[in-house]
Order: sequence, then C-alpha cells, then structure tokens
Amino acid sequence: MTSKIAIVTGSSRGLGKSMALSLAAKGQDVIITYHSQRAEAEAVVREIESLGQKAVALKLDVGDSASFPAFVEEVKAVLQAHWQRDQFDFLVNNAGTGIHTPFAQTSEAEFDQLVNIHFKGVFFLTQQLLGLIADHGRIINISSGLTRFSLPGYSAYAAMKGAVEVLTRYLAKELGPRGIAVNVVAPGAIETDFGGGTVRDNAEVNKFVASQTALGRVGLPDDIGPMVASLLSDDNRWVNAQRIEVSGGMFV
Repeated sequence: MTSKIAIVTGSSRGLGKSMALSLAAKGQDVIITYHSQRAEAEAVVREIESLGQKAVALKLDVGDSASFPAFVEEVKAVLQAHWQRDQFDFLVNNAGTGIHTPFAQTSEAEFDQLVNIHFKGVFFLTQQLLGLIADHGRIINISSGLTRFSLPGYSAYAAMKGAVEVLTRYLAKELGPRGIAVNVVAPGAIETDFGGGTVRDNAEVNKFVASQTALGRVGLPDDIGPMVASLLSDDNRWVNAQRIEVSGGMFV
C-alpha cells in the first residue's frame, strides 16, 4: 500500500514534531517545515526514517506570504525527487508563535505579527498549495482552547485563531466538491516552549491549569500528535468542518 504524504508546518519541535512522528508511526510520509531550527528538523527527519517512512525538511517562514510561491516550487521538486508524485495528501497548518500581552499593551507590531503568522499565513499558504493537494485529501488547521475560554493576555492570539476556525468552515464548504475534508484541532494548555514555556516551566501556572482540567493534569505534545494522526486516518474520513478540542476537559 502506497504511503500518503503529509506537510506539517512548524514540525521541528513541540506539537508539530509529535504530529509528524505520529503520522510516520501510522505509515505516512512527511514533509516537515522549520523556521530556523534546521538541526532539530533534520533530527526529526532521521526519526521518521527510523520508523521506515520517507521525510524531507524544508525551510518556511509562515509569516512571510511573499515566500510562499518559492516554497510551493520546492514542494513540487521534492515530491518529484523523493516520491515521483505531483501531489501530497494532507496539510497540517501548525506553525505559530505565542505572544502573551494584555489587550491594553498590545502593540500594532505584535498584532501584525500574529495576523501574518496565524491567519494570513494559513489563508495564503493553503491557497498556494491547493493545486498540489490531492482530491480526497485533508486539511487540519491548529487553533487553541483560547477561542472557547478566555484568559487575560491572549486577546490578539485568540482572535487570530477564531478567524482560522471560521475560515476552516468556509474551506470545508468550498473544497467539498473535491472531496477534501477540513477540520480544526484546538489544543488546550500544553507543556512546550510555546509562549516562552510558561505552562511547562512556571509551577504555579502548571498547577492552576491542572486544577481546571477534568483529567487533572496539563497536556503534553504526545496528547496532540496521535490525535491529529488519527483524524487524518480513513477511520475519520467523514469528519468535516468540525472544531475538535483536545484539552483533557479544560474549564468544563
């Protein structure tokens, strides 16, 4: 059986790395992207290869939409060189960064950075890659529990994720004729270096999040990666236009 190919943005570490490795464990090949952590990305490629799957790492700045046409050409080249294919199957828009700033102190520069990475980047990267996504493929956009519940300091970040959630429903509608399913996965608080690693490194924050989570702990990257891989499996082929929160029951 021929492996399917996934592109997972921002997959040199954290949630994206877990997603890429979980896909490989299920027999899929992966094109991972990284912004600056080339060595870490190449290490992920080696891990995927050790699982018996093919992988390639490509540099991508999701906040720079002017770079997307060149990235698409790179994807075309690696698809031909490594797979002798013209298309891939799954796109996971995961790459992102976090800014924790109160609404009153959020600068226009910070706001624009979040727009470019979390909304404009998702919108136009997906648009640019549409011609390379196989019919009956899948797209997953990564959002956040912060679109359902509110914590001070995340107004701009959560607003961008809210926009992505609306965009997801429109993509599901417009890409439906091609058989492409589009969903949102919304992680809760996870122990990573995201946003400066606050949830992971600040014991008080970690304890608070755990106390507000039905399952009694903070999430880990490997709580998210396998779920994404499962959502991209044939078992979930009829799931479409959905927001699926993966938070262990945070603030329920």
